[in-house]
Amino acid sequence: MKIAFTTLGCKLNYAETSTYERSFKAAGWDVVPWSQEADMYLVNTCAVTETAEKKSRNLIRRAHKTAPDARIVVTGCYAQLRKEQLLTLDGVWKVYGAEEKKQILDLPMKAAEEVLSPESMATLGHVRGRGPQSGLEEPDAWEGSRSDDSGESTSSAADTFGAYSTGERTRSFLKVQDGCNNFCAYCTVPYARGRSRNIPVCECVKMAQSIAAEGVKEVVLTGVNTGDFGRTTGESFLDLLKALNEVEGIERFRISSIEPNLITPEIVDWIASGTKFQPHFHIPLQSGSDTLLRRVGRRYDTALFASRIDYIRQVMGPSVFFGIDVIVGLPGETEELFEETYAFLERVRPAFIHVFPYSRRPGTRAAEWKDQVQDRIKTERVARLEELCERLHGEFVAANKGLRTTVLWESSVKNGLMGGYTSNYIRVERPYDKAKVNTLEEITL
Repeated sequence: MKIAFTTLGCKLNYAETSTYERSFKAAGWDVVPWSQEADMYLVNTCAVTETAEKKSRNLIRRAHKTAPDARIVVTGCYAQLRKEQLLTLDGVWKVYGAEEKKQILDLPMKAAEEVLSPESMATLGHVRGRGPQSGLEEPDAWEGSRSDDSGESTSSAADTFGAYSTGERTRSFLKVQDGCNNFCAYCTVPYARGRSRNIPVCECVKMAQSIAAEGVKEVVLTGVNTGDFGRTTGESFLDLLKALNEVEGIERFRISSIEPNLITPEIVDWIASGTKFQPHFHIPLQSGSDTLLRRVGRRYDTALFASRIDYIRQVMGPSVFFGIDVIVGLPGETEELFEETYAFLERVRPAFIHVFPYSRRPGTRAAEWKDQVQDRIKTERVARLEELCERLHGEFVAANKGLRTTVLWESSVKNGLMGGYTSNYIRVERPYDKAKVNTLEEITL
């Protein structure tokens, strides 16, 4: 039996797809490239923008064209939000939203039972029994987003789907948290992924140990609202960081994204005390206008955001890398409010700006607002922020010239060069040397 996988969207999706893939491999399935004929295709979709949904549909149609008799399985955020729509597409066999993800881990054997002979099933069962090849510790999945009258998540830790990515020799994305309770006016994530929940610290450590056993040197912590870790287990995000820091074999950790109001001085002080966590933070801002932040329901203002950046630089030094998310063209974003965002970004001076044009998502409060921004204006503002990003990134790299730091060399080769990232996430290159792959080297920028 052959299966092909493809993934759209965030690193969280990539971690989940890798976990599905390990489950199929453990059951004896052959994983083939997406462009090849297969018995089954699995599409892990995204719904953060209208474009992402369109790409998801196109991938499904492409798979059906490649192998008309194949069974297509669809999961991810789009699957949760538009299940009935997806079931009308040719070739789609099953659609698994957030509440059904656990079933995907049992799918390899169930699907094979429908098409294989008893003799073949016996062989698959024998292969599946090898167990350790999968790298899985009997993963659990979230079976539903339940809440009590207060609106707080009542999901147990056992309901949460732990996952991590494989395939890269140097880096793995470890999913430690899922869901969000914020319900920002523009965002579908709480509807697509459910309430904030997490697996216990001990299970996160087990997965990190599995990653280390594969020789991976760097782990990136991922989640929908990563800093909200602990909501379902009574633990804290700092508890998680301290436990992971003790995992042998992992040399570097990064935090993929964390809300500014959840970066506490205690966390910053601990990271700066000499840990494996790198001077690299990815922080969503979304807008540098307090007017817009209040309107869409963000849980901070620009003063708090700036104070977090200032404190981190004060404690960890000026070489910290800050990546900041910004949404351009939120409803009601006048030219004056956009200029507030532009000026604020120049004030905090991130090393990189992830710029996204606002996408009107059905079912969200912002989609109903009348003061939508024209696409032409969004495009112009995106271009302005991308130019600002290029300038700020160049200035950050220049300011770090002469810095003594470490780089983790990767295996990819381009034009005879191999690349890697420094501790503070500056991309560097050197002539390819096979002996350097997946090693840390101290360099001067």
